[in-house]
Amino acid sequence: MYSIKITPLLTEKSLNQAKNGIYTFLVDFHLNKAMIRSLIEKTFDVHVISIKTMNYKKGEKKNSKGIKETIKAYKKALVNLKDKEKIGIFEEKGK
Repeated sequence: MYSIKITPLLTEKSLNQAKNGIYTFLVDFHLNKAMIRSLIEKTFDVHVISIKTMNYKKGEKKNSKGIKETIKAYKKALVNLKDKEKIGIFEEKGK
């Protein structure tokens, strides 16, 4: 048995999308939309309306010194929740 990983993606873009009710997660490749839906609903106690998934292939990228670095493959899920439901991790703290 392997552990199931689902990690919130906290970037400037994902935090702006969270204000509109769209939350971004990095998930394992073996998870399908039904598995992602049930996992998020159980973990965060919310109701998921829709899920969009994107697979990113591994690749290479040059850093600022010209050295090639490998980028691991990953899967990203955009989750849309019911109105007025929120996930607290994505809430920005005020100053």
